[in-house]
Amino acid sequence: MAAASGVDVLSLCDHDSIDGVIPACEAGEDAGVALLAGVEFSCVWEGAKRTYTDIHMLGYGFSPEDVTLQGALREFQAFRAARNERIVANVNTKLLREGRRGLDFAAVQQRSGGSIGRPHIAMELIARGYVADVEEAFRRYLVPCNVEKRFFPVEEAIAMLHAAGGVAVLAHPPYITPARAEMQTILDALSDIGLQGVEVYNNGATRADIEWYLGQARYRGLVATGGSDFHGLEDGGAKLGRVRGYGDIPRNCYTQLQALL
Repeated sequence: MAAASGVDVLSLCDHDSIDGVIPACEAGEDAGVALLAGVEFSCVWEGAKRTYTDIHMLGYGFSPEDVTLQGALREFQAFRAARNERIVANVNTKLLREGRRGLDFAAVQQRSGGSIGRPHIAMELIARGYVADVEEAFRRYLVPCNVEKRFFPVEEAIAMLHAAGGVAVLAHPPYITPARAEMQTILDALSDIGLQGVEVYNNGATRADIEWYLGQARYRGLVATGGSDFHGLEDGGAKLGRVRGYGDIPRNCYTQLQALL
């Protein structure tokens, strides 16, 4: 899909999993797409005024064979598997109340091919004809039937990425807060504990936002990166290699990362 979209540099950043990194690198060789190891940590951070449980920390260029990183993610995935099994059970309770047959957890597992996420449950709901699309699946079932997630402390995620030879980048900052003064405080605090970059080019930002984040990154000596946040399920939403408020993600996002690595 990336090659067909004209993307020649790609990073697969699954949430809290690096299982796909090595297979993606191998597939990239066949497709003529350069792959950079990636991951997206689900983090919690104790800020000065509140606790943030919506901090996503991207890691780039680390060694996917790092044993500490692998161990931490395996433990997280074990928790995640149990969580998703409970979510499916909750969804099935709701389906039974509606007079519908429940989902088969094994079928959801088969769809994931590895680490299960809520989009895989959504795919099974669509396949059964219970919902029309992912948005309806989340609205009707996955949000009301949710089970709370576990999060990595942001300091721990950054330290693990550094130890594995990677670069730590704050993902899609507008989704954390649209308040610029609050974001400046967050960037200052995270920079002090090892943050190295900001996902300036992202689908939550307007062109004006992108210019502002670019200035904030330069002021702090952080690299500017870009990501489409494409999940493979979007219909008219995110597109590989592009962000809505800007267009094609600039190639210097990759060259800056390479220089830092």
